[in-house]
Amino acid sequence: MKRTTLSLIAGATALAAATGFAALTAPAGTAAPEARTPTRLPVERAGLLCPVPSTSEVAETVYTSYTPTGTGTGAKTGGTGSGKAEQPTARLTPADSATPSGGTAKGGKKPKAPQAPATVTTPGKPVTAEAKGPAVPALTGAATGTLAPGWTVQQTTVVEAGGARGLLGLTCGAPDTDFWFPAASTAKERQDYVHLTNPDDTAAVADIELYGPEGALKSQFTEGIPVPARSTVPVLLSTLTTEAAKPDVTVHVTTRSGRVGAAIGSADEKLGSDWIAAAADPAGTAVLPGIPADATSVRLVAFAPGDDDADLKVQLATTAGTIVPAGAGSLHVKSGMTASVDLPDLTRGEAGSLVLTPGDPKKSTPIVAALRVVRGKGANSEVAFIPATPAISARATVADNRAKATTLSLTAPFAAAQVKVTASAGSGGGTPVSRTISLKAGATTTLTDLVPQGLKGAYALTVEPVSGGKVYAARTLALPQDGIPAFTVQTLLDDRGTVEVPAAHQDLGVLD
Repeated sequence: MKRTTLSLIAGATALAAATGFAALTAPAGTAAPEARTPTRLPVERAGLLCPVPSTSEVAETVYTSYTPTGTGTGAKTGGTGSGKAEQPTARLTPADSATPSGGTAKGGKKPKAPQAPATVTTPGKPVTAEAKGPAVPALTGAATGTLAPGWTVQQTTVVEAGGARGLLGLTCGAPDTDFWFPAASTAKERQDYVHLTNPDDTAAVADIELYGPEGALKSQFTEGIPVPARSTVPVLLSTLTTEAAKPDVTVHVTTRSGRVGAAIGSADEKLGSDWIAAAADPAGTAVLPGIPADATSVRLVAFAPGDDDADLKVQLATTAGTIVPAGAGSLHVKSGMTASVDLPDLTRGEAGSLVLTPGDPKKSTPIVAALRVVRGKGANSEVAFIPATPAISARATVADNRAKATTLSLTAPFAAAQVKVTASAGSGGGTPVSRTISLKAGATTTLTDLVPQGLKGAYALTVEPVSGGKVYAARTLALPQDGIPAFTVQTLLDDRGTVEVPAAHQDLGVLD
C-alpha cells in the first residue's frame, strides 16, 4: 500500500517561494547557484485511522499510542502565523458509523468513545487506553510537532467467545487512495468486512474490485461507495457479488475522490478472527516475514494485476538459511486471477519468512501477496494473516508488546545486514534497552528476550537498519485463551518520520 505521509507543507512552500523569487530578480550576469541536495527534516504532522475493533459484546480492546525518540527537533508545528510554538499533540477521536448508503449506525445511536483517549504527551513512552463491547467507534487522529515523526498506534482486541473469537491485532494505518488485500474470502464460513474510514471534512467515494481464481467477480454496489466526512463504512464482501462463494479473493480498494483508511476484518467459524492489513504495492519480489515456528497450516495467496502472468520462485528463509518448500517451490499466477497454494509442514519447528522472486530473473512481473497462517488444531485453532511488506528504509515501530508474549522476526533475504532494535520504556514504567543485531543473508532471526528493564505495562519495539542489505520485520503477539493458541502478526512498515525539503541556495542579499 502506498503510505501517504503529510510533510512540512508550509516550510517547503516558503523555501520554494523564496528560491524562485531570488532566481527571477538576480542581477544580469550573476552565475546560477549550484544545486544542493535536498535536506531531510522531521515531519510536523502525521495522520492515522483505526477501524471499528469488533461488534462482539465480549470484545476488549486496547489502544497503544507511541512516538519514538530521536527525530523531532522542537514543539513548533507551524501554520499559525503567530510566531509562537504550539504544544505538540498526538490524539485519537471517534468517527461516525454509517451504512454504505450513508445511513446511521445500527439502532441510530452514536457509538461511545473509548474510556480514555490514547494520547501521547512525550516521545519514548507508550500510552494505553481501553474500550469494551460492540459500541466502540472507529478512531481518526493526528500527531503534530515532536510527536509526529514515527507516531504509531496499535489496536489489539480479545474476543473470548462467539463466531469472531480470537486475538485481533492491527497497526492503525494512514489514509490513502489505493489498497490491495490478497487472502480475503467470500466463502460461507467467512465473514470478511472491508472497513473504509474517512478522516477528512469532505466526503470520499471509493470503489471495490474483487478477483477470484477465474478473474474479476461479477459484482454489484462496488462502484461509487460514499464514505461521509469523518465517518466509517463497513462493507461485507459476500454481499458484493452474485457469483458462487470463493475461498480466496483479492480485494482492490481505490478512491475516485478523497482518501480513506482501509482494512479487512475477517472472521472464520472454525479458525477465529483477525485483521487483514493491506499488502505492499505490486512488485516483482515479495517478502512475507514472521511465520511462527509452530504454524500448523500456511496458505499463500497471490495476484498479478498487470497484463502478464507471473512465474514465482517460492523460498523460505529459516533461522538456519534459505530452503525451498517441499513440493511448492514455484507458483504460476495468471494475469488478473487470484492464485493460492497450501504449504504443508512449511516451518517444521523453525520460524521463517516467505520470499517470492521471479522464476526468470530477466522477467519481473508485479504481484501482491499474503499468507493465511493457522496455529493449533481442530476446535483449538487460531488464524492470522501476513501481507507482503516493504523493506524498512530508515525506522519502523510496533507498539503494544507484552513480556513473554512477543516475538520479533527479522530477515535479510538478499544480503547480510545489521539493525538496531530498541525496546521502549513501558506504559507503566521501565528503562529502555537497545541491541545491535547481525542478520545472516537469507535467514530469519527471532528475538523474544529484548524487553525494558523493570518493565511495567506494554512497550514498543523500534527497528533501525544500520548497514548491509534490505531488512524486513514482523511482530507476533501470542496470548493463549483456554487452550487456544491465540495470536496476531503485524508487519513493520517504515514510519516515514522525515521528509525531503528543497534547500534554499540563493543569497537573498542580491535583492538589496
